[in-house]
Order: sequence, then C-alpha cells, then structure tokens
Amino acid sequence: MKKMLLLATLLGAWPVYGLAQTMEELVNDGKNTDNVLNHSMGFDRKSYSPLKLINKSNVKRLVPIWSTSLMNDWGELSAPVVYNGVIYAINGKWTFAIDVETGRQLWRTPVEPEPGVDRRGITRGGPVLYNGKLFRVTVDNHVVALDMKTGKLVWKQKFAEVKEGYYATGAPIVASGVLISGMSGGESTTRGFLDGWDPETGKKLWRRYTIPAPGEPGSETWPPNSDAWTRGGGPTWRSGAYDPQLDLVYWGTGNAEPYDPRPRGERDSLYTSSLLAIRPKTGEIVCYYQYTPNDVYDVDATDEQVLADLQVGGQTRKVMIQANKNGFMYVLDRTNCKPIAANAYVKVNWATEIDKETGRPILTEIYKKFLAGEEVEIFPSRGTNAVPIAFNPNTGLVYVSTWNVPRLQRLASANPQALGTVSTGVTARVPTFKPGEVVGAFVAVNPVTGEKKWEAPLTDAPSAAGMLATDGGLIFTGKLTGEFLALDADSGKTLWQFKVSSSVNSTAITYTHNGRQYVSVASGLGGAVAPRFVQDKVPTGGSLWTFALMPE
Repeated sequence: MKKMLLLATLLGAWPVYGLAQTMEELVNDGKNTDNVLNHSMGFDRKSYSPLKLINKSNVKRLVPIWSTSLMNDWGELSAPVVYNGVIYAINGKWTFAIDVETGRQLWRTPVEPEPGVDRRGITRGGPVLYNGKLFRVTVDNHVVALDMKTGKLVWKQKFAEVKEGYYATGAPIVASGVLISGMSGGESTTRGFLDGWDPETGKKLWRRYTIPAPGEPGSETWPPNSDAWTRGGGPTWRSGAYDPQLDLVYWGTGNAEPYDPRPRGERDSLYTSSLLAIRPKTGEIVCYYQYTPNDVYDVDATDEQVLADLQVGGQTRKVMIQANKNGFMYVLDRTNCKPIAANAYVKVNWATEIDKETGRPILTEIYKKFLAGEEVEIFPSRGTNAVPIAFNPNTGLVYVSTWNVPRLQRLASANPQALGTVSTGVTARVPTFKPGEVVGAFVAVNPVTGEKKWEAPLTDAPSAAGMLATDGGLIFTGKLTGEFLALDADSGKTLWQFKVSSSVNSTAITYTHNGRQYVSVASGLGGAVAPRFVQDKVPTGGSLWTFALMPE
C-alpha cells in the first residue's frame, strides 16, 4: 500500500484536550455546544442548534474572522465537524485539521486514488470522528481512518471496483460502535449495498445489499429467470440517521437501474428508492418503505431522514421526515416504517398524490407516455439538490431549499447495459430558462399538513446549499452565486448576507468556543448538477469561512 504523505506537520502546540470520542459523546451531540460531531448537527439529522448568541437582533454584526483555502476546485459539498477547538474538513482531494480560533492549519493529508482513477472526487456529509480517529471515503472506493492528532493513516480498506461502475461520495456514520458506509454508481450497472466495519481495525463485519438475490425477501419484485437484480441500482450515496433508543439506523437508497423499466419487468424493484431501517451490529433489515416503486424518474430516496417526535392526531409519534427528491415530503413512523403523511412541497406532475391506504403514488399519464417513447417533462427533476433540510423542534417546521426545474426524458433508442458503464436506457436533458425566471425557493413547511408558512423565491439559479436552523430565530443557507445568508425563520426575509469566494454548495454549522458563538461554512462550486446554472459566472476554488459577531 502506498504510504500517504503528510504534507504539513503540526504547527505549534496542539490544543490541550483529549482526543477520544465515545458513543456517549456522539449520542449526546448538541448538549456540549463546543463540539459538532455528527452530520447535520446530530444523529437525528435535524440541522438544528439551540444556540442564540447570534440572533435576529444582532446578526447584522456578523463578520468573517478567518478564511482558509481548501486547495480544491472540484467543489465543496461537505460540512466540517468540530471537536475541542479543532475543526476538521474534507473534500475530494484533502483532509484538514484547522484551529477554530485562528484558522491556522494543524495538518493536512492528501487523498491518493489508485492509479488510473480519473473521476473527480466530491464528498457529501462530512468527516466522522470516533475514538481518536477521523473516518471518510475516497472516490476510488476506500474507507480511510486517519489519526485525529497527526493526520497519519491508521487503516484503509477497499470495498468495490471502479471498473465495475462503483465510486464513493457519501460520508459514513458510526452507530452502536460500528462504522457504516455506502457507495455510489446507481447510473452504472451496480448493485447497491451498505458495509459495516470495525472502526478500530478496519475489519469488515457485514454487507447488506439493497437489491435482494433470488429467494430473498423482495426478490419477487424483480423479474424471474433474469439477472437484472445483479445490476439493479439502489445506491447508498448519502448518509444515514441513527436512533440510539431503538438501535436503528435509517438509510435511503437511490434509483432503480436502468431507468428504462422494461429490463426490470416494470416491477417495484425493491429496495430501490426506499428507506431501510437496519440493525447497526448486523445490517439486518427491520422494516422498509418504498417511496417510489418502479422508479423511472431518477428521483432516488437517498436524502437524510430527520428524526423527531411530533404531535400527530393528538399523540406524540416517533417519526422520520424526508424531503424526497420525487417532490413529496414524507412523515414515517420510525418504529415500523409506516407512512403517516406525504405532501408535495414543490410542483409535482408524475403523480397526483400518495395513497393514504397503500402508501403508493398515484401515477399520472406521464408514465404511459414515457413507455410509449414520447419525451416527457417530469416535475420535479429533483425536489431539492441532495443537501440537508433543517427542522426546528420548537417551531415544528422544516426548512428546505427547493428546485422548480423539470427533467426532459425519453427512452434511448439503443443503450444496452454494459458492466461499469453508464447505461440508464434513457436520454435526458434540462430545459433552458429565461432571465428572471423563478427556478427554486427557500421554504418553511409543516411536515404533517404540507402547509407552507413562507416561501422565498429564487430566480435564475436555485440553491444547492443545505439549511441550518438556530434558536436565534435564524436559518443559515446560501446561493450558487456565492451569498452566505441568514434568513428570518419567521418570514424567510434575508436579514444578513456575505459574499464568499465561490458558491455555497454545503451546509453551515454553528458552535461555541470560549463562550463565543461561531458559524462555519465551506465555499466552492462543484457537484454534478449545480454548476450548470452558474459555471460561467462564478469562480471555482474551495475555502472554509468562519464568522462571529463583531464586538459592540
């Protein structure tokens, strides 16, 4: 194994703190506001903070206190994490440790893909900290463990082959002492899976495929006497949520492969475009819900599940909330995966509603027209662009950046599946837009009723930034054109903005250090879809920005 080069040694003394992160610390993330240890600010994926030192009355005094380069022009889609005065950030090229107070680099370690891997790497979610190690994936299908203090490699394990169409973008999680990671490649003849690892040694503990083999539960939703299941899709390219009390991990799966449903017998194709509730120790599937049976629209279900306790029909229910790419916002019972509510939060034309009895979408004529060979206009192409929503338990509202952009799609005349290649069976395109046309919005919505409290439209380019809610009455988000924003959580009005060096494609975090509240966000245009709107107007280049209140 080629030894990873540590390009920078420790600069000065390391902050005088311990480096062990326990499951107890991860479970209690948010109670100690000095640290941010999980994706979306907690295992429950709420992207919410109780901090209110920065609030509606003083946010105009928010100023940058430092910015540092992340040495990358492929895009910054990951949020950083913080532990004991050190902020850790990752992208497709590097892993960084940075002093929170000054922005001084403590170490950086390069990503070194296997020879011949030329795919541009991006990372979603963020770094994972546990027991003195930082965990991440690399584009060439490796899970990597680095020493938090030095950045040196502890272990590295390969889990798939690039030549077979697999790659990696999504962050792992640690649940019940097990490191769980996913994969990407739902457009390239792959069979989706999740892996469980021993975080100490890198030993693989289990693999859970998202496409059942013949004879396994769910295999009846694939055509008999066919090998379609061997390349059925169901990628796991976002990250999961975890309920420690139920000891269940909730992870979404992606599209069925190919998008042309005929090779799949026009069947449901489990467990694609679904929610899986699994035991972290074994990978056992406890329950599931399929958001989009027989997904031909590439609408996935990989977005995070937000775990909350909500009043539904006069009872407190343990629920999970997802703003699905298919345009519906779902509320499911997280004890049994049964649907409670589903409401459109953007324009939807491929289905009229979700049947309350069966939980299945009621399809429109678009499906039949598509199968007949017509080019169809599908709303939405994505309800939101693979970025975290936020949920404030005090308001009961979900905050989401939406897309009002269709997908134009038709069956391909000849596109046979070939191992490791893109073979979706369709040709697709995005329409052009007139200047000033509304193409998205920032929205506050009640997840149970679907009622929108406010909607702030976006013209010319939608947002590809996640949402962060705080008890200061603020929503932090951003724009592709580079504005980092603080919105009024009650109205959606922009209360403050600052132009960073490139697009805001990631999600902000907030935390305290020595009694002062900080807000950090990565900037850098990238990803597969967002650059189409602004690549000729916005420079690339990754950087990390940290803000705090200017003293009065």
